[in-house]
Amino acid sequence: MFRVILPEGLIDCDRYEYVDNGVELYDEADEFIAFVPYATLQAIVDADREGDETERSIM
Repeated sequence: MFRVILPEGLIDCDRYEYVDNGVELYDEADEFIAFVPYATLQAIVDADREGDETERSIM
């Protein structure tokens, strides 16, 4: 599961896809959840590894 961090809060999703103007988020049934423009995207975090301090990726 991934956690998408936005200025307004978070969205959990099972997978995501980079597209031209942002990121599309999908649930476990592969149904579309949301579109997040790159301008508002702060980070995508692997929720299963969130406590792991050895590796971080911030957009």
